Amino acid sequence: MPDGIVMEQTRLEAGATWTWHDLLTLCKPRVVVVMLVCSLVGMLLAGPWPGAGPLGFGLVGIGLAAGGAAAFNHVVDRRLDALMLRTARRPLASRRLPTSLALGWATLLSVAGITLLHWQVNALTAWLTLASLIGYALVYTAFLKRATPQNIVIGGVAGAAPPLLGWTAVTGQLGPEPLLLMLIVFAWTPPHFWALAIHKRDEYARAGVPMLPVTHGEAFTRLQVWLYGWLTVAVTLLPFVIGMSGALYLAGVLALNARFMVWNWRVWRGRDPAAPIAAFWFSIRYILGVFGVLLLDHYAAAWPV
Repeated sequence: MPDGIVMEQTRLEAGATWTWHDLLTLCKPRVVVVMLVCSLVGMLLAGPWPGAGPLGFGLVGIGLAAGGAAAFNHVVDRRLDALMLRTARRPLASRRLPTSLALGWATLLSVAGITLLHWQVNALTAWLTLASLIGYALVYTAFLKRATPQNIVIGGVAGAAPPLLGWTAVTGQLGPEPLLLMLIVFAWTPPHFWALAIHKRDEYARAGVPMLPVTHGEAFTRLQVWLYGWLTVAVTLLPFVIGMSGALYLAGVLALNARFMVWNWRVWRGRDPAAPIAAFWFSIRYILGVFGVLLLDHYAAAWPV
C-alpha cells in the first residue's frame, strides 16, 4: 500500500469516531441526486402531472433504495477502497465506521425504500427497484467488478434503471418509451465511467480491479470511449425518430452530442492527460442535459399555442 494511503489511514484511525455525516456519505448523495433527476424525468414524461403523492412517494422510495444500494457498495468494497487514494477516506475504508453499523444502515434504507414503493406506489416499481438494487449491490459490486473488464457494461443495466422506475411509478406498466430512456443511460455509462477509469488506472491496478484500462491498456480503452460515445449519440436520437419528442429536443440533443463527442475525441487522441477526467465530469452534465431537453420538449409540445 502506498505511503500516502497508509499515513492517511493511520491519521484517521487514531481518532476514529463516526458521525451522521458518515452515514450520509455511505449513500453517495451526489450519485443519488442524478438518479432521482432521471427518475423524475421518467415520471413527468409518462403522462399528465402525476400528483404530489405518487411523485413524492416514488422519489423518496427510489431514493432510499438507491442510498441503500450505495451503502451496500461501500460495505462490499471497503477493502478495495482502502487501497485507492480516491476512496481511502470513505467511512468504512478509513475504519471510522463499524461495518456492522453500515450493513444495518444499508439494510434499513433498502427495506424502507422497497416497502414504501410497494405500499404507496405499485408492486411493479417495487420489484424493479429491488432487482436494480440487487444488480448493483451484489451482481456488479460483489462479482462483476472483480471478474471481468466488461463489468461496467454488464452491470450498467442496474444503473440505467432510474428513468424506467420513474415511468412505472406513475403508470404501473412497462412500454417502449421507458425502455428507451433506460437504453440511453445504459449506452452512456461506458464512456462516462471508462473516462474515469483511465484517469484512475494506476489506482485500479494497485487494487487489483480488472477495469478495462488495466486489462487492455489505455489506448484500447480510449478507442472504446470514442466508439461507445457514438453509440450514445445514436441512441439519444431515437426519441425523435420514434416520435417521442420533437424538433426542440432534436436541436438540443444535437448541440449536447457535439460537445460530448468533442470531449470523447480528446480522450481518444490521448494527447491531453487531463481530458479523461474533464470528459467524465462533462458527461454528468451531458446526461442531465439530455433528459432536461427531453422534458422541455415534452412540455413545450403540450403548451397551447
